[in-house]
Amino acid sequence: MQLNSLEDLFVVELKDLYSAEKQLLKAIPKMAKAANSKPLQNGFTKHLKQTEGHVSRLEKVFDELGVSPRGKKCQAMEGLIEEGQEVIDEDANPDVKDAALIAAAQKVEHYEIAGYGTVRTYANLLNHRKAASLLQQTLDEEGETDKTLSKLAEQINVAAEQPNGRTARNGRKSSEKSLTSKVREAVGL
Repeated sequence: MQLNSLEDLFVVELKDLYSAEKQLLKAIPKMAKAANSKPLQNGFTKHLKQTEGHVSRLEKVFDELGVSPRGKKCQAMEGLIEEGQEVIDEDANPDVKDAALIAAAQKVEHYEIAGYGTVRTYANLLNHRKAASLLQQTLDEEGETDKTLSKLAEQINVAAEQPNGRTARNGRKSSEKSLTSKVREAVGL
């Protein structure tokens, strides 16, 4: 497809997101299975259901536009999923693996947030109001998932920092409160 207009670009970007979401439908269950933390497993399971809804919304947008959702495979998502698979395959402390799974999942979320923000803006500019509304719903869910992952990271990263109750680098046991404060500062909360 040639890119001669914003409408053309809009369709190409939608197809990229569709491919990304379809790939995630296969990857998320693997991440849930690899997670040690029950809240993280539940978060992945919840996001899998949301991802099914994202695919459905995209299909509605394609129907509205009268175009097929089929297009090139999203190479960026393929790479992000490959990185996630490397984490899954890693022999690691369970808390450290969970921290790495969160990092991999947040990379995916940030990619999706950027993509959905872009196509929602294009939809608004092109007066595709229904599409813009559907895309905004997905953008909101992706943002909420990212916030949920950040919240889970507060506890999981603390556990990963001191696996098996070992002492902190300075030789003293750190209180969870001070570690949690450090994590909150690191993630901007």
